[in-house]
Amino acid sequence: MNWLLEFFGKAENWSGPASIPARLLEHLEFSVMALVLAVLIAIPLGLLIGHTGKGGLGVVVTANLARALPTLGLLVMFVLLLGTASILPVIIPLVLLAIPPILVNTFEGIRGVDPELRDAAYGMGLRSGQVLGRVLVPVALPLILLGLRLSAIQVVATTTIAAYTGLGGLGRFVIDGFATQDYASVVGGSVLIVLFALVVQVLFTVVRWVTVSPGVSQRVKVR
Repeated sequence: MNWLLEFFGKAENWSGPASIPARLLEHLEFSVMALVLAVLIAIPLGLLIGHTGKGGLGVVVTANLARALPTLGLLVMFVLLLGTASILPVIIPLVLLAIPPILVNTFEGIRGVDPELRDAAYGMGLRSGQVLGRVLVPVALPLILLGLRLSAIQVVATTTIAAYTGLGGLGRFVIDGFATQDYASVVGGSVLIVLFALVVQVLFTVVRWVTVSPGVSQRVKVR
């Protein structure tokens, strides 16, 4: 508790380029960039293979294997390959971390829609794209949002590694704190990262409550 009071009570931690607000914005920037790129890759691919059923098993197996890749190891590899002149060595490992949960949940969500519901949509004269957009995606939305939430929390927690390359983010408090034996900074930075992840959790809970139809939510609970 004393360490927290010391960290949050320092005036210099609230102003300047190395302050809490500045590091928080940097952390947010890295996290959002990685998540957006992962969404642009994983959502369309998950919708495609879930709707067509083509190549689904191979893609999902590959995505699940990718979850075992060590993010820190990837960071070191990309730093060696690309240097530290840009944020790419950090963003690429974060994107690779974020893709599997989004891809797998999107695929499983679309594939898991009741076949009778799909057939009824086609029977009403809807085209393939209309069936996907008007029927399958709304029903699969809870699983898709779950994948997004899992990826977002993982990315927010793992963006801490950006500090290893000399970039900013909340990880700077942790890494620099260990380097200088400033344990108040280590504890304070860790608390900020945890709070950030909790905010993301709450945000996605609200998004699900707003966007998912009550009928779909009840269906998911029954399952």
